[in-house]
Amino acid sequence: MSKVIHCDPDILSGIPVFVGTRVPVKNLFDYLEAGDSIDEFVDDFPSVSQTQVRELLKDLQMQVTKDRNAA
Repeated sequence: MSKVIHCDPDILSGIPVFVGTRVPVKNLFDYLEAGDSIDEFVDDFPSVSQTQVRELLKDLQMQVTKDRNAA
């Protein structure tokens, strides 16, 4: 996930953001929880690409699958 998410104490006090932006990853999950689409999120945060969002979701899916198989 390091190619999609960046944490730096000098950027929003270390809150995880999308690489190359100041957009917190949490914003994506807030949008999805509210029923908004990825397209709506990217339209509202144009510094984040659809590719970044899809890569993040793919990485999380792989991590969940890996964790489940390890249990």
